[in-house]
Amino acid sequence: MKREPNKPQGPNQRMLRVGELVRHALSALFARGEIDDPLLEGKIITVPEVRMAPDLKLANCYIMPLGGEGAEEVAAALNRHHKFIRGRIAPDLELKFAPDFRFFVDETFEQYGRIDAILRSDKVQRDLAKDGDEDEQGSD
Repeated sequence: MKREPNKPQGPNQRMLRVGELVRHALSALFARGEIDDPLLEGKIITVPEVRMAPDLKLANCYIMPLGGEGAEEVAAALNRHHKFIRGRIAPDLELKFAPDFRFFVDETFEQYGRIDAILRSDKVQRDLAKDGDEDEQGSD
């Protein structure tokens, strides 16, 4: 069976495994506070996801500082120090090539907040209450 060339492919098992290794290594590096930058001092940085390129030479790292304050500035600071981060993490990964790191602000927390606000809105609550009333009447 031939694979369709235009069909989008998700990450394979190796990409996911290496992404998790990178995520854990980054989290440990941030927890130790080894990056010498006044903008990053005292910041607690969360790494919710790392997406690896298929050749494992590029890691797109999604970060979010605790509280979300100054997220763009933190991502920019990490991108400035990407060579230092690569040098500190590469020995722990035991890969043939150390990936290059790019840091982005993780937008999923904001999306979750918007979805939560929609679900808690009066209109949705009214619809849920209406559906609950119909279910009770249908079960009689």
